[in-house]
Amino acid sequence: MAATFQSLSVLQVMLWGVAFFGSIYLLFGAANWLLTRRLLPALGIGRELDPRPVSPGQLRRELAQSAVSVLVFGIGMVFPWGFLQLGWARLDANPSGLQIALEILSLAVWNDVHFWLNHRLLHTRLLRRFHGPHHRSVVTTPFATYSFHPLEALLLGNVILPPMLVHDFSFWALASVPLFSLFFNNVGHSNYDFFPKVSYNHWFAASRRHHLHHTCHSGNYGFQFTFMDRLFRTRVAADAAEPQLRAYREQERNRGVSA
Repeated sequence: MAATFQSLSVLQVMLWGVAFFGSIYLLFGAANWLLTRRLLPALGIGRELDPRPVSPGQLRRELAQSAVSVLVFGIGMVFPWGFLQLGWARLDANPSGLQIALEILSLAVWNDVHFWLNHRLLHTRLLRRFHGPHHRSVVTTPFATYSFHPLEALLLGNVILPPMLVHDFSFWALASVPLFSLFFNNVGHSNYDFFPKVSYNHWFAASRRHHLHHTCHSGNYGFQFTFMDRLFRTRVAADAAEPQLRAYREQERNRGVSA
């Protein structure tokens, strides 16, 4: 597979990349939507995090912005391909199963570090306006996962480039990054608590933490894990969104009484 990837032309790499990112975005988004809007509520598993409705036209906007991000990610595949063509990086053609597993684990940790650094940068005064389009989704949906400004897509999309310069990874380990990255990001934007009984600090409470990031617009810059927010003290309190949600519930009660 590694040799096949390296033998592709520039155009083939870009077309393959766009098709790959577009298909996994739609597949993961649709599956998450079905699970969190239909199947899990019907089975009594988990709970909705934010009861407020999505804003008018939000899904259409998320899909449109995500289409641009898919193009950025897909066309951007020429960079890892170019690293290989230039000899700046190499792929291990005969990795063991244990090596692939360890590489995936190391890339998962790096992905969290990379995400926190770029996400924190996007919340500075310098780049905040480029992160604004993503935060228009206050009540998130699975389709908000790729709903970025193109600059944000560029920043987040270069995650595998630095590791490729320092280690000869297997093709399968590198290919796993967009898959587990999209999966965890999709869960984080699902507006659904899949494991209500685990603590706020648990890895499985990532959707709770990212829900609070969108509601409060600061803190919880991490991805799936919590170590970066713990290290830099950027965690949001577990009940930070409660005043907003309480006000919404009170408004709905008053509306029901007046009706």
